[in-house]
Amino acid sequence: MSIAVNPDTGDGFDAPSPAQAYAEAPALTAEMHEVMELGAARDSHRSGTVTVPPPPDAALAERTFLLRRAALMDRLAVDDPGAGARGAAARAAFDLAQFDYQHPALIAGPHGPRSIEFDPSQRPYVRQEYAAWTAAGQPGA
Repeated sequence: MSIAVNPDTGDGFDAPSPAQAYAEAPALTAEMHEVMELGAARDSHRSGTVTVPPPPDAALAERTFLLRRAALMDRLAVDDPGAGARGAAARAAFDLAQFDYQHPALIAGPHGPRSIEFDPSQRPYVRQEYAAWTAAGQPGA
């Protein structure tokens, strides 16, 4: 008997639902601004004006950006589950999973990024990690 999995709702995954994972998340517009600022600072296009300075650890700073970007894209895909939003969320989730696979010490949740638990989607992995990041006081934010 197969279990139906749905990356949009989290059904079938051992990870928080979107509502649980993002319960403490900033409003979408505020988070978009923060993620864009982090991205601009990351890409050295200009000096960031994020309210909290990036951490001194480059790997943690990169992971924070990737996690927040993936969570933002996932939230947008949950709100508007069209093909474009889902594709962008899946790509951002994949980027986070690839980074975490290369930096296992930064993984916070019980399942690693390549766990069978997250097949066929990494979006529930993003929720697991975002919920753990929030519970830990947002290290690196």
